[in-house]
Amino acid sequence: MGQNFLKTISPFVWRKNLDFAAIRDVYEMVGLIRSHHGHAEITVPGHNIKLGIGGIREIEFFAQTHQLIAGGRDRKLRDPTTLGILSLLQENGQLDDVAAGKLREAYIFLRTLEHRLQMIEDEQTQTLPKTDEGLAHLASFMGYDAIPPFSAALRQHLENVAAQFQKLMGQGENSETVTAQDNMSWTSLQQLGFTDTERASAIIESWRASRYRALRTQRARELLELLVPKILQAMAATSDPDGALLRFDEFLASLPTGVQLLSLFNANPWLLELIAEIMGTAPGLAAILGRNPILLDAVLSPGFLETFPNAEQLAADLDYALDPARDMQDVLDITRRWANERKFQVGVQMLRNLVTGEEAGLALSAIADTLLRGLLPHVEAELSAKHGIIPGVNMAIIAMGKLGGRELTFTSDLDLIFVYPDTNDLSNGKKPLGAAQYFSRLCQRLINALTAPTGEGRLYEVDMRLRPSGSQGPIAVSLEAFRKYHIESAQTWEHMAWTRSRIISASPDTAAKINAVIEGFLTRPRKPELLAQEVAQMRARVDREHHSENIWDFKYVRGGMMDAEFITQFLLLRDAAVSPAVLHGSTIKALSLLGEQHRLADDAVQALCASFRFLCDLQQITRLCLGDRADVHNAPTPLRNMMALRSHAATFEVLEERLKESERTIYMQYQKIVLDTAGLDAEPVFTP
Repeated sequence: MGQNFLKTISPFVWRKNLDFAAIRDVYEMVGLIRSHHGHAEITVPGHNIKLGIGGIREIEFFAQTHQLIAGGRDRKLRDPTTLGILSLLQENGQLDDVAAGKLREAYIFLRTLEHRLQMIEDEQTQTLPKTDEGLAHLASFMGYDAIPPFSAALRQHLENVAAQFQKLMGQGENSETVTAQDNMSWTSLQQLGFTDTERASAIIESWRASRYRALRTQRARELLELLVPKILQAMAATSDPDGALLRFDEFLASLPTGVQLLSLFNANPWLLELIAEIMGTAPGLAAILGRNPILLDAVLSPGFLETFPNAEQLAADLDYALDPARDMQDVLDITRRWANERKFQVGVQMLRNLVTGEEAGLALSAIADTLLRGLLPHVEAELSAKHGIIPGVNMAIIAMGKLGGRELTFTSDLDLIFVYPDTNDLSNGKKPLGAAQYFSRLCQRLINALTAPTGEGRLYEVDMRLRPSGSQGPIAVSLEAFRKYHIESAQTWEHMAWTRSRIISASPDTAAKINAVIEGFLTRPRKPELLAQEVAQMRARVDREHHSENIWDFKYVRGGMMDAEFITQFLLLRDAAVSPAVLHGSTIKALSLLGEQHRLADDAVQALCASFRFLCDLQQITRLCLGDRADVHNAPTPLRNMMALRSHAATFEVLEERLKESERTIYMQYQKIVLDTAGLDAEPVFTP
């Protein structure tokens, strides 16, 4: 019963997001304590070593304030011992070794002094004697020969504690006097770099008028008043101050509350620089941040801008995040928060040119893999509560498309296939089900877990049109049905899609059997000319439905990513019978393998890989900043300049010329490799 009670109140004690507002709360509480007890300065005679300045309570509050700020995200900080928290803060780099040592020594000294003080008169007190006789007795009890060395040691400990405590509390004390009013003159705004000073001034006035929900409390208004100069300076430092300020205003208007986020900025002013960068160059990312402002918490996590975690680290991190989940609703909310933070991490690293488009695709795919593997056991447990399990039989999850090739973008959906081993057994629950019905329900529950909107948003859209028999086929298929379909019924375009397949989750035995089936139909001997004709016909069909002349429509424009993918898939199906080692889901990796196996000339490999990487990088940054339908020409000038800079182009116009050249290169290779093999001078006209 006690444990259940503690678990019930846990969300109220340990907030899910960083709570820097706690600093101000503790600061005000300390002020009340000092005011009530009259502890205005450090003394020795009559000093209260618990409630006085530099006392035990300040060490405890120092530790507990850090716990309140971050204990919701880092459960290690829920250690109930003061010394334990000081050690954890030191390990996490939040407290340097010198400061940690001083606080630790002071705590032990003061606690020892407290015990001995109480032993003298056998009473609960923390107030030191006021007489020399009493102090001499206590000094002797503490191992000192006289009052002066004892007083010096005590005072040093109290001063050390007070200094560290005040340093932390200084983040919550509004000691600055600069106000928004001081920064509202059009002249000063113009000097900062704002062009539309009238609108900038109106925005600041609207903040001070408390027209937004986030600014309706006195506390929020005080924090914003303090932050306005820093906000203006941060926005002015971007290449589009007016646009950045406008988007920050929209961000502020979307917030349900303001105290916690404004306290976060107050305690970490450098975050405003990141916010300004996002507001100035990435309206799409700014919109995401507006819907999920707590994503900024993740920026303060260790290693946020360092190398992205590997698969094992991601799995451990998700398991850790899911550990406190009490039910399936908690699982859904936690996975969404976790995914949003990890995607935001990739997005910021992409924005700051710390990762390439190819690396971003790998990271985003690893996030999706981790979520699928992490959600499946919870979904299975929920289903088994009613229907049991089919002992020894586990479903396989197969990734297709961009997820299969580890080329996921920020807006990609998940192409998935579900296959289960052949069995006639029923599940062993209260309401047994046959395998077909059991795994169909399991699949549907997993899809719902991925797609269902909650207060934390949704994870992904799921596309299952590549499953056997397409949208009309069963949601999960048996291994035998899967094998039979691809031997007897599957068309060439389906086998092209399966060149990008990848098993995400399966038992070793099931994975081996599925891979054997896939390799069997992918390595089937094919006539190059007939295969090339089918590929050309299919590309003509796609072009008829999605024709685009927009060079920024990376997928469908001629010479775009689809042409590069069709080239690769054609070559894989053409050559896999002779060189099965070329099979790989990644377009770039498959092209490299074709070169290594001497199935494609080196110059063609280099030209295609370089062009595809370039398109991939541009697609990732535009999807991140502008969403699916990227209107690049109407994008903010800073974004266009940033894209040129990260591509080592002198100007945006130079970048466009390079993009056109890359697409010409891909299309020339398509003509040479596919159309020439098919014996066609031009792509066939598609006839429905």
